[in-house]
Amino acid sequence: TQTQTCAACAEKLSTYFQATISADWDQATTIYAEISEIENKADDLKKQIRLSLPRSLFLPVPRSHLLEVLHVQDKIANSAQDVAGRVLGRQLQIPSSVQPDFLDFLQSSVETVKLAHTTMGELNDLITSGFSQQRVETIEKILDELHSAEHANDLKQVELRQSLFAIEKELDPVDTMFQYNIIDLIAGMADQAQTVGNRMMYLIAS
Repeated sequence: TQTQTCAACAEKLSTYFQATISADWDQATTIYAEISEIENKADDLKKQIRLSLPRSLFLPVPRSHLLEVLHVQDKIANSAQDVAGRVLGRQLQIPSSVQPDFLDFLQSSVETVKLAHTTMGELNDLITSGFSQQRVETIEKILDELHSAEHANDLKQVELRQSLFAIEKELDPVDTMFQYNIIDLIAGMADQAQTVGNRMMYLIAS
């Protein structure tokens, strides 16, 4: 599904950054190609879904809300590809002293995306059940977890930025600018996952 494909893009970043930290740029190039292939697949799936959604008034949820969810999910895949591409283009490495915090922050963002994927996985069951109270409560619980995960990711981003700022004068200025940019993009994936959750709340309420 498109949801699985977008989540897969984000998950690939974990092994990608392990390769960049090891300065294994051949492996990083291979993984970047895999991320790009998955992102292209996500684009194709989004187009297929958009074309196949009925335009009648008998959809169980508003068509515009479903299309918005597809659009936001696609942004997650795009962000993952942007992150990998920018790092590869400069053979950019995360400073060794902040690598543990960076990998923790990255994993936190990926886990947030995976929670959004789990939420979307419940959507079909929700519709099939006729929006049963039990299914609604299940999704609401996952959405609470998603909100908490995104907030935790925000806190990790602040800590990581502080760690990077503390050694900023020792680093190449242009590399440092790109490092902050990479942090922004990774945080953006968690934000987009939260937006998927917000759209799910609209679907439940509609």
